[in-house]
Parts: sequence; C-alpha cells; structure tokens
Amino acid sequence: MVESPLRHTTPLESRAALVHDWLPVYGGAERVLEQFITVLPEADLFSLIDFLPQEQREFLGGRTVETSFIQRLPFARKHYRKYLPFVPVAIEGFDLADYDVVVSSSYVAAKGVLTNVDQLHVSYVHSPVRYAWDLQFQYLRDGGFDRGIKRAAARLLLHYLRIYDAVSADRVDYFVANSHHVARRIRKTYRREAAIVHPPVDTDAFELHRDKEDFYVTVGRLVPYKRTALLVEAFNEMPDRELVVIGDGPELARLEKMACSNVRILGRQPGAALTYYLQRARGFVFAAHEDFGIAPVEAQACGTPTIAYGRGGALETVTPGVSGVFFHEQSVDSVCDAIDRFEVEHFEPELVREQAERFSVEQFRRRFSEVLEEAWDRFVREGQVGDGMPWGNGTVVGSQSFVNL
Repeated sequence: MVESPLRHTTPLESRAALVHDWLPVYGGAERVLEQFITVLPEADLFSLIDFLPQEQREFLGGRTVETSFIQRLPFARKHYRKYLPFVPVAIEGFDLADYDVVVSSSYVAAKGVLTNVDQLHVSYVHSPVRYAWDLQFQYLRDGGFDRGIKRAAARLLLHYLRIYDAVSADRVDYFVANSHHVARRIRKTYRREAAIVHPPVDTDAFELHRDKEDFYVTVGRLVPYKRTALLVEAFNEMPDRELVVIGDGPELARLEKMACSNVRILGRQPGAALTYYLQRARGFVFAAHEDFGIAPVEAQACGTPTIAYGRGGALETVTPGVSGVFFHEQSVDSVCDAIDRFEVEHFEPELVREQAERFSVEQFRRRFSEVLEEAWDRFVREGQVGDGMPWGNGTVVGSQSFVNL
C-alpha cells in the first residue's frame, strides 16, 4: 500500500475549496457559507456569480470569489436565473485539481463540480432542486409557464435539470442535509443517506423578552409558497386578534388589499424593528412547508412560541407544548383552531429560548467540524487516498453511501 501524503493531516488543515451556487444577496444559504468560511478560514471560494452588494460582503472576509462565465453574460446581475440551462456547464468549469477537500453548498448545482479520486467532496445540500422535483407544478403556475409553448419549454428544461441533478449526485462522496426533512428528500431523490447539520441561527442577536403583548407576528419573503395569504385570511376571520406581517415580495400589494383592519402589513423592516416585534409578540405564526425555517427559531430565541404548519422543518424546530403548537392543514379553519389551542396553553419564555439554542452558530460549527472529520476519516480509512484502491462500489459505509465518481 502506498502511503498517502494526506494521512497525517485533517480536513481542517488540508487545502480546501468552497463552492456555492449563487451570490446575489446575503440570505439563508449565505449564512451557512459564512460559517463554512469560519470553519475553513484558508479555503478558496467559488460561485457561479457574485453580485453581492458592498454592504453585504463583510462575511467574505475580503476574499476574492472565483466566478463562472455566467458572471459576464448580458444582464446576469438581475436575470442570472434565466441562464439556468448553462449552469451544468458553468459549474463543471471550475478547476479544483489543487484541493484535497471540496465542500459544496448546494441548492441548485454546486454539488456537480468535478473532483478526482484523491479529493474528498462533501456536499451540504439545502435541498434538492425543489422547482425541478416536488414543486415543479407550483413553479410552472407561479411563473406563468402553465400553458402553451412556454409550458412545453419549461417542462423540457426541468426534465433535463432533473436528469443532471440526479446524475451529479454520484459525484458527491458525503452528503450533509440541513434537516431530517431534507435528508428524506435526498434519500428519495438521490437514493443516498445524509448526515444532519441544522443551519446556523444567530440566537445571540435576539435577547430573551419575557413580557409579551397581545398580537401575533409573521416574518418572511412574501411569495406564494410561504402561504402568508392564508394567515391573513385566517386573521380576517378573527377580528379580535391582531396580526403583524413583516416582509417584502411580489405578494405585498395583494396582501395589503385583502387585509382587514386587525392585520397590519408593514413590509420590509430594519433589524431593530424586526427584533422589537419578535420579542413582544404573543406568538409567531408560520404557514409554510419549509425545509428548515430560520424565522421560527429566531422568534423562539426571543422567548416567543410558534404556531406552525406541522410539516417539514418545523417538526424539528418546534416542540409541541414547550415552544409552540402545530396545525396540520393549510386551511383557515386549521389555523384558527391552532390559535384557539395556543391561547389556552402556557409557555415559559426561558424554555422556549432553550429550544432555539439547539440551532446556534456555535452548535453548527461544532457539528459541521465533526461531520467533516468523520467524512475525512472514512475517506482515508477506506483506502480512497493514494493507495491504488478503487473509489467505492455503491456499498454503504456507516450511514453514507459511497458511489463511483
């Protein structure tokens, strides 16, 4: 057996590359990337595009981001998603041959980077491409692609995206999911197992506030799948209860028109105002079927319990009777019934806060470092680096399925 030059190193000491899908704004996926940079401070960074505003670039620590040819295409800053057909070629254009460890942060195509037999590829999957799989028909409807030639073209594109998404999964050595819900979707879509590392939530940015006022709050992007309209409809039916809606998006004007006087649509708010409402609300209301859902955790960090749709990531972030209650249908009656049940229960703000601290930044760094070490140990132990052994045969090692690259 040939002794590998990497056997006496750890993944945290190795040459590492971080590959991210897009960098248009600082959002949820970028919070995860920020912590990857903290765990692997010497890593080089790759992204299909980088149009981050200057005021949002601090988390990069002055790094230069290597981008793909999509960065230079016409109108890419605003319309980069229209170049989706070029994404597979673009992501495969990154030359990562000089790195020992590649960590991809993937919700579109980052996991499709090309690596060789001597490189460990760990992919943190925020979700398999939802608009190509389980949300295809909703995506077609919401995007106006549900009829005529536009529908045919969009369905053909999504068909080929599904093929690429499934095939490129075989390039990953070790999958990490942001929730048990996403791990099940990875198993369903890619037939692979995944370790679980929940996204980092900056719980330290939200102080516990014990004194609650008599209103409810919801926060999020105002897009159809968030189902904010459902919450507005429900509170329209409960005129004695007040709802505050914070967020911006294409549904803002519609919500403003449909809201009764007990529903206040505030639009986008600065951080201080957001914290104010999260701290003082009687409860946080959450109707989306999310893969994880950071906003309910931020509310709980303030000691504010959550009324959530009992599907997806909410099942992992909300503990019934301790930090909130569930409703099990996305209907007005189900939301109203959950509010009634919520108001007869008693929640201790300190216990609610404890639930949120399970998802702190420190917990993320610790858990991701452990998972990275585990992946590296298996990679080396199974003879994958420099010993002439073939890479995998589709057998399962521990909880991970190692397959041919």
